[in-house]
Amino acid sequence: MEIKINKTACPKEKPEASTLGFGKVFTDHMFVMDYSREEGWHDARIVPFGRIDLHPASTVLHYGSEIFEGLKAYRRADGKVQLFRPMENIRRMNSSAERLCLPTIDEADALKILETFVSLEQDWTPSAPGTSLYLRPFMFGNDESLGVHAVNNATYMIIASPVGSYYKEGINPVKIMIEADDVRAVKGGTGYVKCGGNYAASNRAGEKAEKQGYSQVLWLDGVERKYIEEVGAMNVMFKINGEIVTPMLTGSILPGITRKSCIEVLKNAGYTVNERLISVEELGEALQNGTLEEAWGCGTAAVVSPIGELCYKGEKFVINNGEIGKVTQMLYDTLTGIQWGKIEDSFGWTYPID
Repeated sequence: MEIKINKTACPKEKPEASTLGFGKVFTDHMFVMDYSREEGWHDARIVPFGRIDLHPASTVLHYGSEIFEGLKAYRRADGKVQLFRPMENIRRMNSSAERLCLPTIDEADALKILETFVSLEQDWTPSAPGTSLYLRPFMFGNDESLGVHAVNNATYMIIASPVGSYYKEGINPVKIMIEADDVRAVKGGTGYVKCGGNYAASNRAGEKAEKQGYSQVLWLDGVERKYIEEVGAMNVMFKINGEIVTPMLTGSILPGITRKSCIEVLKNAGYTVNERLISVEELGEALQNGTLEEAWGCGTAAVVSPIGELCYKGEKFVINNGEIGKVTQMLYDTLTGIQWGKIEDSFGWTYPID
């Protein structure tokens, strides 16, 4: 695949690491590639970061034909930059594309695109502890008609943003509210897909939780309103009476790459991890009798985020005295150690950028 590169004539000033939030500052360039049923993917290019032009009837604006991914580039101690399990993101994006009738991208081409783009923008990767370069690949349908049908024309893009901690609490425990009314997804729908509609549907509950002082929502399943699914934009795990448990992937839960990595790290460390249905009643009992020893969310943006308090129907429960637990800390230290090149990558997960 040929990728044309048009460098900006006006590079931006890079921000101080202490001012970084999440997704507020963007790098100098963006990747763009077009698709049509007649030509397939074509005109791959890296251009100066800027606004995009859309026809008012574009499919994405009316029918939500859109998917995205999130991954990071990390600055190692030796100054080089590396990615973390990029092929997992590529494969998940193709799975999302298939579900929403968007075109898939050849895996080798997708990896070359990422590598070329990150190589060009790697100076934007900060080096301060806890910082990284967040990469947002996304795809949307842009047929210029109002008929409802499979996508005939699409655009694939990548933008990047130097980031700090996703939560203002950083690695400190966050407070989570269990949502009893709204649901995020149902089996047979798009819950396992990383698409904008899933997140738009979560906004009302998220806003309600925020007004009550909570960082995220813990979702229940959409049919029985009984089983634990996800925490906001993350997967969730618990340590109950010495057992590590996480909701099984039933088709309404995003198959998180950080979730997968946590499971592999835990098993490698000798823990038994059970992927199964976890009812809110079971969780409530564990909260009340004190056998819920640790709880944490896991995802690309926050990596691992300890949960210090859960609220269900107005009743509040503190977990592990509101402190980060031993297992949660181990996961955070191991994953971030591998990502930033501080410890040996015995799993073969990192992908260095030349």
